[in-house]
Amino acid sequence: MVAPLIPEVRKRGSVTVISFGPQFETLDEFTLDQIRDVVLEAAKAANPPKVVIDLSYTKFFGSSFIEVLFRVWNRINGAGGKFALAGLTSYCREVLEITHLDKLWPMLPNEAEAVAAIE
Repeated sequence: MVAPLIPEVRKRGSVTVISFGPQFETLDEFTLDQIRDVVLEAAKAANPPKVVIDLSYTKFFGSSFIEVLFRVWNRINGAGGKFALAGLTSYCREVLEITHLDKLWPMLPNEAEAVAAIE
C-alpha cells in the first residue's frame, strides 16, 4: 500500500506554510482527493491566521484546486488573517491572472518573500 501524499505544513515565525513539494507537480482530481482535508485543516488550525501556500514545484492545477485555494482564503480572511501564494510557475500564475484572482491574493516569487509580506 502506498502512503498518501500530503503537503508539508510547518510554522515559519508566525506564519503557517503549506508547501507542495516535487511530488505535487500536477494537482489533479486524484491528488486533490488525498490532500484537500489536510490543506483545509491546516488553514483552520493556523494561529495566528496567516497562511502561505508554496507552489514552487507545481506546474499544473485546475479549477478544483482553485476552489481549495478559495476555501483556504475564506477561512483565513474570515478570521481577519492574511493569505499569500509563493513560487507560482508561469502557467499557474497565468491561470490566476486570467481569473483575476491575482487581484485578491498576493503572489510572491518565493516562500521567504511571501512570509515576509504577511508576517
